[in-house]
Amino acid sequence: MRDLASCFSEHAVQVSDASCSGAAAAATLSPSAPTAVVCSYRLSLSSQKQILVSLAWCRSPLSQGLTLTFDGDHAAALKLTTHSRLFRKLKGARSIDLHGFAIEVHWDLSAARYEAGPEPIDGFYVLVTVDSEIGPALGDLAREAASRKLRPGTRPAEWCLVSRQEHFTGGSVYAARTRFRESGPAHEVRIQCGGVGEEQPGLTVWIDRKAVMRVKRLRWNFRGNQTIFVDGLLVDLMWDVHGWFNGSGSGHAVFMFRTRSGLDSRLWLEEKMVNGDRENVYWGVCCGALLFLSGLLKFNTKN
Repeated sequence: MRDLASCFSEHAVQVSDASCSGAAAAATLSPSAPTAVVCSYRLSLSSQKQILVSLAWCRSPLSQGLTLTFDGDHAAALKLTTHSRLFRKLKGARSIDLHGFAIEVHWDLSAARYEAGPEPIDGFYVLVTVDSEIGPALGDLAREAASRKLRPGTRPAEWCLVSRQEHFTGGSVYAARTRFRESGPAHEVRIQCGGVGEEQPGLTVWIDRKAVMRVKRLRWNFRGNQTIFVDGLLVDLMWDVHGWFNGSGSGHAVFMFRTRSGLDSRLWLEEKMVNGDRENVYWGVCCGALLFLSGLLKFNTKN
């Protein structure tokens, strides 16, 4: 079997403009709701230090909660259970000393409202400070809470969202909203796998109800990439659905969207492999991708 980078590097120079692809009827099926969402933020402090803060929202029939990790150190993770038969941690504060960083987390999820996914839509706040500099301030109540909870003189750190991962289980349609540039508009990304009446399962990707990519005979084209053009940026769209066709019938599939710096730049994953950064490839996949979707197959792959 070919290695991951060689499969992803094929077709890397093919560009299609989402605004010129021709409107296509987007999937009419209701998309599956995510069971977990992981957002990773990079903080740049005034001391020139950097730290990665990840928030993982999860939901299951028995529990719902939030886990915060810092620089990938799961041993020092802060786990908040917001719905459980055993206990709940709906509001509070926690101080953590980690690798020379003084971290404080303030949260209140007691009035949070949820829809189908694991993330609250309003009625909450989560505040993270590192070395007395405020980083991610999430929720509609964050501004008010910051004025009450944080020490006077707390300065804002430079921080930005570097990746968003969504994990699904259910049907064959997945949907998410994302921005491809920090000041750009939000776009709806929709992925549909399979197809009624087709001899072979296929894959179609829409952005704002415009088809930007179609893959036929997905059983054979289970891994690859295409480059699309959105908001003036080149975006590498990579997929790996090998887990759907390996005989188990319930394997994972992965879809990644990542912006490029220019027309002639290498495919990001290929560049890592060429530079010998093989050990960090999967860290980059998880924490360097702009949008990372992972799903469990629930449509028939026996065709």
